[in-house]
Amino acid sequence: MGLAADRGLLGRTSTAERVADVLRTRISEGYFLPGARLSEHDIGAALGVSRNTLREAFRLLTHERLLSHELNRGVFVRMLSLDDVVDLYRVRKVIECAAVRNAVNPDLSRLESAVGDGLLAERREGWRDLGTANIHFHQALASLTASPRIDELMQGIFAELRLVFHVMTDPREFHQPYLLRNEEILQLLREGENRRAEAALARYLNDAEHQLVKAYSSRTPTD
Repeated sequence: MGLAADRGLLGRTSTAERVADVLRTRISEGYFLPGARLSEHDIGAALGVSRNTLREAFRLLTHERLLSHELNRGVFVRMLSLDDVVDLYRVRKVIECAAVRNAVNPDLSRLESAVGDGLLAERREGWRDLGTANIHFHQALASLTASPRIDELMQGIFAELRLVFHVMTDPREFHQPYLLRNEEILQLLREGENRRAEAALARYLNDAEHQLVKAYSSRTPTD
């Protein structure tokens, strides 16, 4: 899992919240698959934290709908349902579109960095990394609201979203076309064309939701 490399992120004052942050990030970057069982022993040893701290982190992520606890079986990465997909996109449309519409003289550096990371991933044919860059682009869009509360909310939304992405059998086919659309939205924001950028984003989110709903409908995953 590579979690040992994340131990330094916890510092000497390790808390369950920091452990949850690490695991949430790993989920949003695609390292944990839906349905995977999380080993207390392996993760605790990798991060150098106690069982009680890890269990509290698991509890926090269960509350965020990223993990599920099954009696006498353990803790698992949650498998999202079709209803979850629809609701995630409902939230995204409200927040991201409003962020783009209302942005005034926005700092676009995070968007530019995410697009650059996406182009690099494409050249390397790193399709999971391209999916991560795409999520970072949309996190940057949401951050145009300049609201720490929205940033916190969207961290969980995008972690859930990454679990949804695993339903796509060909990550290249799914993620690659949206890289060009990210560039389009970024260019419209550079030009101050917020309304056109919002319209492009709305089409983008509708198309992505349609693809994912179609994939979920064919597999009918359950919680």
